[in-house]
Amino acid sequence: MAAPTISFIVGVIGDIVAILVFLSPITTFRGIVKKKATGNFKGIPYICTLLNTSLWTYYGLLKPDGLLITVNGAGAALQLIYVTLFIIYAPKDSKIKHLKLVGILNVGFYGAVLLITLLATHGSLRLRIVGFIGAGLALGMYGAPLAVMKNVIVTKSVEYMPFWLTFFLFLNGGVWSVYSVLVKDFFIGVPNTIGFVLGSVQLIMYIVYNNKSKSKKSSVEKLEEEGSADLVHGAVETHKYNEEMMVKKERSLKEGGSLAKPTVLKQLSLQIIVKSHSVNVESLAPSSKEMYSVTD
Repeated sequence: MAAPTISFIVGVIGDIVAILVFLSPITTFRGIVKKKATGNFKGIPYICTLLNTSLWTYYGLLKPDGLLITVNGAGAALQLIYVTLFIIYAPKDSKIKHLKLVGILNVGFYGAVLLITLLATHGSLRLRIVGFIGAGLALGMYGAPLAVMKNVIVTKSVEYMPFWLTFFLFLNGGVWSVYSVLVKDFFIGVPNTIGFVLGSVQLIMYIVYNNKSKSKKSSVEKLEEEGSADLVHGAVETHKYNEEMMVKKERSLKEGGSLAKPTVLKQLSLQIIVKSHSVNVESLAPSSKEMYSVTD
């Protein structure tokens, strides 16, 4: 029995990493199903990945390559579930938008590629056409999360940028780049190398803005703690002041002193103010006849 080649081992590792890429959104969709809302999450990356995995499954059948068929077939099934859940829980406007994208890309475009390549081409030409299209779509899969980066920059938060998806896309691009060199496959190599670079940028951005979010949160918590401490300190000082005033008042009364009496002018002014603000209660209360006339 022949020993496994290096390319086969790297390919198996690539399959494992790719499966992890496809499984990473499970946590995101668990939250979507629990909240019954998609929030600010974007559905475009999953639609692009569905198209990409579907086409690379077709490429693996044409070459043939069992590693590509296995991982991309499983990936296509998972992406179909994600897209379906996203459309179910998306708002009405977003639902219509994503349904149109699915119809255009995953049904119309993919169906056209299958028909044209099966009916109008054959042999190596068919493989090259599917390879070029697959390479372009792989770039779309790696570049789709870049749409989220604008939201990250504006909000300075990585809440809607899933870390594991970002990390495994970065790792997936690196492993499949190595595999492409070993098997000398240009169509696999170019998009995954570019994907590795884009994944690196996204990962760096996640780390930067995640640290900023933590530092901002800690500073807010610190201000809240300081504010609470100031309130407690102020309450204690007020309590001490009141106690001191009470002691002085009691001491003054014991010594026979009395509080300063207000002048006659002040007393008259106080009486005028009280009279001007006092209201006859009986005039405000409605009579029984008025109450009945209102309710009737």
